[in-house]
Amino acid sequence: MRTAIFDTHDFEQKVFAKENLSFGHELTFFPMGLRQETASLAAGFPCVCPFVNDDLSKATLEKLKAGGTVLIALRSAGFNHVDLNAAKDLGLSVVRVPEYSPFAVAEHAVAMLLTLNRKTHRAYNRVREGNFSLSGLVGFDLHGKTVGVIGTGKIGKVFATIMQGFGCRILLNDITEDKDLALKTGGKYTTLNDIFSTADIISLHLPLKKETHHLIDESAFDKMKKGVILINTGRGALIDTKALIKNLKNGRVGAAGLDVYEEESGVFFQDHSGQIMTDDVLARLMTFSNVLITGHQAFLTNEALENIAATTLENISAFQRGEALRNSVL
Repeated sequence: MRTAIFDTHDFEQKVFAKENLSFGHELTFFPMGLRQETASLAAGFPCVCPFVNDDLSKATLEKLKAGGTVLIALRSAGFNHVDLNAAKDLGLSVVRVPEYSPFAVAEHAVAMLLTLNRKTHRAYNRVREGNFSLSGLVGFDLHGKTVGVIGTGKIGKVFATIMQGFGCRILLNDITEDKDLALKTGGKYTTLNDIFSTADIISLHLPLKKETHHLIDESAFDKMKKGVILINTGRGALIDTKALIKNLKNGRVGAAGLDVYEEESGVFFQDHSGQIMTDDVLARLMTFSNVLITGHQAFLTNEALENIAATTLENISAFQRGEALRNSVL
């Protein structure tokens, strides 16, 4: 099937081309993101494959439909960037990659936590300048600390298991409780308020939807222990960023590891090093030495890229064969 793949990078194109040898689809790669202004590029493509920060609003979907698109093959687990009601009204099928590598994302969350706690990012820069001072680099043992895992899907499960391996006390929260996970980690399911008030470390592994938008807001921060470390590899808008900045300034939040940011669209995945930072909120976040920001790279492992490509291409093949779409979001 002719497929237009938007917002692609060299490392993705190589993996898709390799995996496609087993599928034989006609792939065309576009480096720009998919939005209303670029949707005309997909004219004549029955399938469009967007990325996580592309804009699949009603206006974009209408343009795609007018150009002959019948399938939206998301190469992400999340689908909050798609107007599903509009897609349904237009008769567009929407499929996703429900999982690619929970280990990749969970391990990145742990890496951010270890970096912030032991301040290895600061130590690295010091040593490169010949400064071997240890002042300001004191961390703490993870062993015995309380870790709150909010969202215990596939990624949250892996993260909780890793933290149990450090000897941490595990607190869990999700709509659906996983008794096997609680048994395996020695953790317990509890309320958000309990996690906010008792956890030394909080890690977010939730999808973004109406109920989880700004889950971590001013009232949530008010309940947290002073010095808490907050990790977010889920979706940026799970956190009220302005409230986070306030609580970094007053010391309520001891450190924050952010692989996602609520206004990341148009910023992340691109090189802006030669430009002036126009996002004042992001610029302010970047001034904190106890904030570690990565550009939505938690998924970025060889294994995850291969799984994303293979699942996406199989989703397209299943649609082409007229089979039931097991990864449909509609």
